[in-house]
Amino acid sequence: MSIAAYIKVVGRGKEGARPLSADQAYDLFTQVLDGKVTDLEVGAFCLAMRIKGESAEELDGFVRAVHERCISLPLAADGVVILPSYNGARKLPNLTALLAAELARRGVRVLVHGMKKDPTRVTTAEVFAALGWPQASTAADVEQAWQAGRPVFMDTATLCPGLARLLDVRWTIGLRNPGHTVAKLLSPIPVAPGQRAVRVVNHTHPEYADSLTSYLQHVGATALLMRGTEGEPVADARRQPRFEVFVDGERHAALSRAPEEGVLTTLPDLPEQFDAATTAAYIHAVLAGNKPLPAAIATQADCLTQTLRA
Repeated sequence: MSIAAYIKVVGRGKEGARPLSADQAYDLFTQVLDGKVTDLEVGAFCLAMRIKGESAEELDGFVRAVHERCISLPLAADGVVILPSYNGARKLPNLTALLAAELARRGVRVLVHGMKKDPTRVTTAEVFAALGWPQASTAADVEQAWQAGRPVFMDTATLCPGLARLLDVRWTIGLRNPGHTVAKLLSPIPVAPGQRAVRVVNHTHPEYADSLTSYLQHVGATALLMRGTEGEPVADARRQPRFEVFVDGERHAALSRAPEEGVLTTLPDLPEQFDAATTAAYIHAVLAGNKPLPAAIATQADCLTQTLRA
């Protein structure tokens, strides 16, 4: 098999490239995830899509292909919040684990997924390890964490090995690829009838907000769309960003939140260092009540809880 015909469509530059249909995108990504194409073809696909950008239909096909290859996870009887963690900390503490813990403290089932290591950043997996929180390698581990009232982290190589291999292409070609966008759109947890899976979909650049909005509307998703903190699915503790809530693909004005505006007069008491150990110590202090929960993260937890239970 080959994806050359698809590369010919998407690889004609920013002006000449054409989008694939959802079914074509599904077929292409299926071959990539299953390792049925050459490394050269994978590299060409990644570079072509980096230049062209992904359409809503292409993302639909890509995400469906990944969902079919995710391991079976337990049913979330009361719904679930999904936090995709794929950027890590570069200048600020990575507080994705704090958001996850705050949601769990409110009785919400939480799944965090992402890569274990990033040679340039501090990952959420490393913060979980520093906190002493176990990471899941099976569906039983996920259920056990939920029964204990804890958030659960699963690394991408366990969740979907083919996607993890595609994400690793970054370290060869030096650029992110469609796999990174797809990873932030996954909703791999089945939910009981009448319940919801709410995914946090974050972006780093404004133009991605438009393409991600198109995707969420196209597939009828329930999600919180926001500008992430260094690409993480947690609100910037210093200033709350805009929270755009979509329920079944429609923007929900009552659940959405306007961003914090104006000049900041106070800043939260955040650690000056952002290594995993320092971040974990800060999170422990917040959960113990020795430090206040940053207002922006509290607002995000409120928004997600209300969306899940509305």
